[in-house]
Formats: sequence, C-alpha cells, structure tokens
Amino acid sequence: MNSDGTSQTRIFVDPEFADGGATWSPDGSKLAFHRVSAAPPISSDIYAINVDGTGLGQLTNSPGEDNNPNWSPDGSRIVFESTRDGNYEIYVMNADGSGQVNLSNSPSSEEFPEWSPDGARIIFASDRTGNEDLFVMNRDGSGIQQVTFGASDDWPGTWSPDASRIAFASNAPGNNDIFTMNSDGTGVQQVTTNSADDWLPDWSPGGSEIAFSSSRSGTKDIYVIRLDGSSAVAVTSDPAGDFDPSWSP
Repeated sequence: MNSDGTSQTRIFVDPEFADGGATWSPDGSKLAFHRVSAAPPISSDIYAINVDGTGLGQLTNSPGEDNNPNWSPDGSRIVFESTRDGNYEIYVMNADGSGQVNLSNSPSSEEFPEWSPDGARIIFASDRTGNEDLFVMNRDGSGIQQVTFGASDDWPGTWSPDASRIAFASNAPGNNDIFTMNSDGTGVQQVTTNSADDWLPDWSPGGSEIAFSSSRSGTKDIYVIRLDGSSAVAVTSDPAGDFDPSWSP
C-alpha cells in the first residue's frame, strides 16, 4: 500500500499457506517472507517474490520453522530465524538460498533479526537473560552485546536509517509501547503511551516516522507516528488483523 494507506494491493494468496513477515529487498523489486503450512505437521520456510506477485521462489527447506527474513543492505544476503537445531537461532544465507549458516549458536531462543543500514551489524531478540532482551552482533555472529536490560520483554528492534538509534517495543509500562534508544542502549525515549498494545515497529527510510501495529482501535491496525510521539495516524482500518509493517526503500 502507499504510505498513507491507499492503494492496498494483495500480492499473492494460497489457501494452503499463511504468509507473513514480509520485508522489501533494497532495490524495491522483491519481497522476502515466511510461509507457514496450514495443515499439520506445521512448518514454515522463507520465500521471495516480485512485488507484482510473479516469480515466487522457495529459499529454505528445513524440517523446522524458518521465519522473519530481513535483507542485507546490499541485497546479497538474507538473515532469518530458524528452529532447525531445536530452538530458534539466527541464520544467514545468500539471497538465492544457498550458504545457510547459523550465526548465534546458542541454547536460548534468538529471534527477529534485522541488518543495520551499513550491513555491519545485526540486531536480534534473545531470552538468554530470562526475559526477552535486544542484542547486537557483528554480521559474522561475533561481538554479541546486550542493549536492553529491562525486566520486561523488549522486541523486536529496528534501526534508524543512520544506524544511530533503534526503535523497539517494550511491555515495561504493563502493555506494549514503542520506544527508541541509542544503538548502545542509552538514551531511551518513549514514543507511544497507550493502554492498548503498540508493537512491531519499523523505521521509515526518511528517519522521521515509525510504522507499527496497534490494537488501540479494538483490532490490529497499522499506524504511523512521528518520533516525538505526535500525529499518530491509522493507515489501515480493517476488521481483520493488520500487523508487521515494512517500509519500501
């Protein structure tokens, strides 16, 4: 859809699967997404498709769940989460599905990876602290650093266009709200203050707005808000659930 919510277009539909977690390729020509089987045994894999709905291609084929893909800034690689080793781990692969490598190698659950705009780092959520916190690692899996330290669940994280700040959802207030912070975890600022749940943020390419999913209307819809928390606008209004937004490049 357009950024104001107009011209909503269905790209693909297959009743045998549920599709989600869509993310744009850097050149805006493709979407990567995960596809979940509708019938047992439940499994999911990563696919890519042209934005006009043509050229559907399967990139992973594992016995577990492969979810939440995210393109590298140069378009050559895709990072994603997978349960193929028994728990959620962060994997990376070439954009054609080859060269799949486990980056996190942890007994804890690691989810929601996203590349930094310069391609040097990856942010992800992990429960290795006992609750869901955000961590940053180098693109090869080295140098893991924790960047949120709350007693609440903080996830997922999304980078600002200049990589200086991170937006994330936290249930520290008792419900999920959107926050931003410096990339090292300092300078936390609350963006939304709502009795409903606001989560799944995605930073706009221009850096001035954040798109997110919210239940404030009574169902899940997509909203766009300025960084100072002003001018929250619903860009979808549907009795079904709309969630997990992703901006075009």
